[in-house]
Amino acid sequence: MKTETCKELDVLISSTTINKRNAENKFTLPPLPYAENGLEPYISARTLQFHHGKHLAAYINNMNGLIAGTRYENMCLEGIVMESDGGLFNNAAQTYNHLFYFEALRPHDATKAVPTGKIASLIDASFGNFETFKETFTKAASTLFGSGWAWLTVDKDGKLAIEQTANADTPLRHGKKPLLTIDVWEHAYYLDTQNARPKYIENFWNIINWDIVNQRLR
Repeated sequence: MKTETCKELDVLISSTTINKRNAENKFTLPPLPYAENGLEPYISARTLQFHHGKHLAAYINNMNGLIAGTRYENMCLEGIVMESDGGLFNNAAQTYNHLFYFEALRPHDATKAVPTGKIASLIDASFGNFETFKETFTKAASTLFGSGWAWLTVDKDGKLAIEQTANADTPLRHGKKPLLTIDVWEHAYYLDTQNARPKYIENFWNIINWDIVNQRLR
């Protein structure tokens, strides 16, 4: 995929970092943008050790193995997601989705728990107010059957929408620009809340980095 096209798909603030390769031309696991215990008590250090350090690392390792010697070997991550299928798509898209999720979390700060700036204005225009948006997003995340993701996306006219995707699917494949996501695979929350997905979703609202969401609107 051409470099210009990859730039067009660059929604991750850390896209340059995550697309860096090591000396063996392999993708590597980027560090979290906060300490492993930085999201406590809402998400535990133990969960991040497994979710980031093992689950995400496994997707990256699997992807590296699947692209070796293929036309995907020198593509950016976003390009692999757009053009692959089967097992490669599953691992590349899960890599992208997880990086997108982790990037927009932050240690709790009560003064920054609600959106401000452009994203706040777009939420009001699209949903009426933040509480309605929050209820709608929560419903999408809590009612998704099985494993997958709930997303906030924006179209070219600035209209926001809430989407559900199953398994590794991602809005990028459907011409949508993602702004925010929550991972509702059980591995995202089982160590903290067991099977209580609603409690995990409730905790999620305390650790969203709305500054990152605003930056993604660029």
